[in-house]
Amino acid sequence: MAGYPTSTAPSGTVPEGSTATWSDKKRYLWLIGLVVPSLAFLAILGYASTGWGAWLWLGPIVILVVVPAIDLMTGLDRSNPPDDVIEALESDRYYRWVTYFFLPIQYAGFIGAMVIAAGHNPVAWVIDLVGATDFAVANLPALFTGDLALSTIDKVALAISIGCIGGIGINTAHELGHKKEANERWLSKIALAQVAYGHFYIEHNRGHHVRVATPEDPASSRLGENFYQFWPRTVVGSLTSAWRIEKRRYARKKQHPFRLGNDVLNAWLMTAVLWGALIAWLGIGIAPYLVLQAVVGFSLLEVVNFMEHYGMLRQKVGVGERQRYERVLPSHSWNSNNIATNVLLYHLQRHSDHHANPTRRFQALRDFEESPVLPTGYAGMIVLASVPAVWRRVMDQRVVDHFGGDVSLANIQPGKREKYIARYAADLPVAPTIREDLTPGLLVDEVLAVRCPGCSYVYDVATGDEHEGFAAGTAWNDIPADWCCPDCGVRDKADFVPNESNKVEA
Repeated sequence: MAGYPTSTAPSGTVPEGSTATWSDKKRYLWLIGLVVPSLAFLAILGYASTGWGAWLWLGPIVILVVVPAIDLMTGLDRSNPPDDVIEALESDRYYRWVTYFFLPIQYAGFIGAMVIAAGHNPVAWVIDLVGATDFAVANLPALFTGDLALSTIDKVALAISIGCIGGIGINTAHELGHKKEANERWLSKIALAQVAYGHFYIEHNRGHHVRVATPEDPASSRLGENFYQFWPRTVVGSLTSAWRIEKRRYARKKQHPFRLGNDVLNAWLMTAVLWGALIAWLGIGIAPYLVLQAVVGFSLLEVVNFMEHYGMLRQKVGVGERQRYERVLPSHSWNSNNIATNVLLYHLQRHSDHHANPTRRFQALRDFEESPVLPTGYAGMIVLASVPAVWRRVMDQRVVDHFGGDVSLANIQPGKREKYIARYAADLPVAPTIREDLTPGLLVDEVLAVRCPGCSYVYDVATGDEHEGFAAGTAWNDIPADWCCPDCGVRDKADFVPNESNKVEA
């Protein structure tokens, strides 16, 4: 498998205690495509049936209570797909439709919730549309056909639930946005439009995956940093990074970035059109709830970012001009094999394999023994992250242990480095070890065509890459040294290899 050493666990085995088999997973995955985005409908119908406002809090109840409880009860699944089924899994369109189905249900629930926030009753609209008003009046609770006059706190609860669903929708966008097919990339932007986080499409793929587990990455949290410190740093940093990436791409074309082809601008435009249409239809009164659900949605994303690389640091390799961060390894991402959250998040918890092979589809991601492991699933870790003192108590020692007691190797919050080194006293090295960069690279040689060894993207000198800003005939030597693969975002220019026999001497 490109990017990682072979797992020490036999591929395709199901260790004792696992409760999932590969056939089971197909059944579980329907829950992602149908049940999770349907929480909006369950909340609305539950409220209409009983009048209890507690139903409107269903989103956070499921994510912060129900899923963590299921994680604790069902145990772990460390099974890996056998090598001989990887290709079949990747091409099985069943899994693609699981992600596709999420979006229309997500948006139906989102629009329905905004209709209710505006003081209307979408349930009554549907009943009237199917001609069942008389039956509903005679047999169903009055709220099915009457007014749904929610209090302000009830509207807040509904917006928070919709935001939770939108946050899971960002994970759907994450899965789709890493794929090479243009239709899936556009679906990714559509999924992000609800929560006004369209720049994630660029920043995650071309920013986070390049700088992950380094101090330069706004989406990699640091040892000693709590979530409330991390949130503004990552929200602002990710936005500015996305704009910088697109601005640089257009600078290579000698064009200004303010054009529709800018993937940050066209993603934001989708949100502007969506929100603008809803406000024009339902009134300005829904604006606070649009904002609230968006903040909840992208905060759910960022708390997951917070836990995925906490304290992890890629070490420097090479010397002088050739010095750079080592390639992403399984040891740079926190993993978890808790079943419920893995199903909920498309195996996102198998994060090490995802960072080595970002274009790999979720059903084929693997677990590796060398990856550091979280004490529970992502859903439960969100609860811990919300209480900084508890988070530090649970996670700080795990970070130190991961580095063999040498806390100086961790990514430490600025200003707290000496404090952590004093707290976790160990036999620290007198001077940093210079690690050799074993990547052969093509920084000097000229070529006719080169290939990314991770995802097989090919740069052909004759055709160039207009999207990246390289005109036809742009020589390999003229490609910036800090350019990375546009498909996977993992491999730098120095990693590329000659495509077949197209290498020529400089």
